Amino acid sequence: MSIAVVTGAGSGIGRSIAQELSAQGHEIIILEVDKAAGEESSALITKAGGVARVIQCDVSQTESVRDAFDQLESLQILVNNAGVASVGNVEDCSPEEMDRIYEVNVKGMYHCLHFAIPKMVEAGGGCIVNLASVASYLGISERFAYSMSKGAVLSMTMSIARDYIGHGIRSNCVCPGRVHTPFVDGYLAKNYPEEKRPEIFKTLSEWQPIGRMGTPEEIAGMVGYLTSDKAGFITGSAFEIDGGVTNLR
Repeated sequence: MSIAVVTGAGSGIGRSIAQELSAQGHEIIILEVDKAAGEESSALITKAGGVARVIQCDVSQTESVRDAFDQLESLQILVNNAGVASVGNVEDCSPEEMDRIYEVNVKGMYHCLHFAIPKMVEAGGGCIVNLASVASYLGISERFAYSMSKGAVLSMTMSIARDYIGHGIRSNCVCPGRVHTPFVDGYLAKNYPEEKRPEIFKTLSEWQPIGRMGTPEEIAGMVGYLTSDKAGFITGSAFEIDGGVTNLR
């Protein structure tokens, strides 16, 4: 049974990815800073007949990630999903906020790549999928720090693809538009009175030309394809899953 590591799989898109890869027959290693959330995802996978375990890990901390990967003899798949969001323009973004986003979304992904790649090289190959965003290449208002971080994800994806193609390692990223996750619900609850939330939710949904937000399961389906043998000819690519935002708006 091949090993698939999924970071930030305690909820939302990460949980759906872990479930999708489990359904495809992989043993799932969940790297999650919130161990209780990770255990919930692991229990769902086990209940469905899969194999999963949780390693508590803060991807922003070098030694935490080193310790996590030291517990793995090998891995065939790495899905870098862990990330945090940020709202605001460059004036709103404090140095502390910039550091917070960088530490998780950029350095956190670097950490996982840094410690996973040698194991894949030693094994003769592997597959990496990074969670980027349409914000990686589109100018989205009020997303300065977040867009910065997702632009870096896109660049790291392409660098890994170029540098390790000769080692049998494929590296791709997916670029979602707006996806309905617990983060969206929390954002609405934090920033809008209850009576305004349906209206704002509708506005957020209609930003996608298709007229709705994506689902975590739809993102997971693409990740599942990219990590499968059916995608063996694909590397160094970014896949938009955005309801038409990139090409139809």
